[in-house]
Amino acid sequence: MSARLNEHGQPVGPSLPGWTARPAPARVTLDGRFCRVEPLDADRHAEDLYSAYALAPDGGDWTYMGAGPFDDPAACRAHVTAVARGDDPLFYAVVDVRTGKAAGMLSLMRQDPSNGVVEVGSVAFSPLLKQTPASTEAQFLLMSYVFDELGYRRYEWKCDSLNAPSGRAALRLGFTFEGIFRQAVVYKGRSRDTAWYSLLDSEWPQAGKALREWLSPDNFDARGRQKRSLADLRSAGALDEKP
Repeated sequence: MSARLNEHGQPVGPSLPGWTARPAPARVTLDGRFCRVEPLDADRHAEDLYSAYALAPDGGDWTYMGAGPFDDPAACRAHVTAVARGDDPLFYAVVDVRTGKAAGMLSLMRQDPSNGVVEVGSVAFSPLLKQTPASTEAQFLLMSYVFDELGYRRYEWKCDSLNAPSGRAALRLGFTFEGIFRQAVVYKGRSRDTAWYSLLDSEWPQAGKALREWLSPDNFDARGRQKRSLADLRSAGALDEKP
């Protein structure tokens, strides 16, 4: 961020003429080719989610989550019922368009419409979603909603600093690592240092273009394997933008 001087000779940030508070995230449905992101609802999604989460061999997927694992369908339904009521975090289900069943959930949280900042969090993807195009598309659909429809300036991703897979996922999607907040959270009887990542509106055009190209049918072979990685597509886009 470049600095300019005010009337007192002090450096200040760039001016934002005409800036207004952005709308808060809403209970919208976002349609993709592989998945659909829709407002979380216990009656529609709890049973599917429990079945999908139960496919994991153990409870390791929940180590870095505030909730879970769920011992039975009733426990999962109780959790889904509770979180689906709130507006912040605002939870969405990720539905596989092939089966029509929910296979994961995530939320938009720590909403700050005045400053145009929101965090994607509580990402709980089952084995049916992990490392699939649908998991990437679900993230892309929310990112596009936040930047292109709501007009936010900053999209955040935070995780336990020890949660290496989450950090790698953030970097893969185009987020930038910003640092670690020490002893930021207490959860499940443990102290958590929180790693912060962000994606800015100025970075979204390149990141979004790479995601759209990655998700394109042309980027997958007959066996469904990617031809080019997201990192390669982002690098190519950056080179294209250089004078």
